[in-house]
Amino acid sequence: MENGFFQFLENNSIYIVMFIVLVVWLGIFIFLWNTDKRLKVIENELASLSNKGKEQ
Repeated sequence: MENGFFQFLENNSIYIVMFIVLVVWLGIFIFLWNTDKRLKVIENELASLSNKGKEQ
């Protein structure tokens, strides 16, 4: 069983590397997307506070 698994890894190593790279890029994309969503919320809060300050 183990011998077949190692042979599979040796024969398909490029696909394993491509899968790992895909997971890393997906993680970066999700991190940036969440950061962008949080920044939009903060920008809206700052804009509303700025508008309140101008009205007074």
